[in-house]
Amino acid sequence: MTINQLSIFIENRSGTLIKVLEVLKQSGIQIIASTIADTAEYGIYRLICSEPLRAFEELKKAGIAVALSDVFAIELDNEPGRAADAVEAFSKAGISIIYLYSFLLNGKGILVFRTDNAENARNAITQNGLKFIAEDHLAQLA
Repeated sequence: MTINQLSIFIENRSGTLIKVLEVLKQSGIQIIASTIADTAEYGIYRLICSEPLRAFEELKKAGIAVALSDVFAIELDNEPGRAADAVEAFSKAGISIIYLYSFLLNGKGILVFRTDNAENARNAITQNGLKFIAEDHLAQLA
């Protein structure tokens, strides 16, 4: 089970991020989690939101370069070492993580990641008793 994530390509200059945030604000779309990775010339603003398909359409209409992709989100108990345990399970299964970010939501750790092998990741999540987070569940928690 995967969730939709938006990847928004923005130039590293003043005002580009606010344009994205204003489109989401005007559309009434709630951001649940986000992260920015940057290079010298541009950034990739990745986010999980309450209505990813509608957000994708609204951003496209505003002329913003955006892509929709599937990522995994798993719920972890809010205890030291739980993220390490999860990542270790993926490592033992030979699964590479392309990128990862995490946050706390209603007392639970949420680990969002993209991998090079979705099928093996699904199996590792199931076999290690980890809990998938459904997109609608994340939106309800926000």
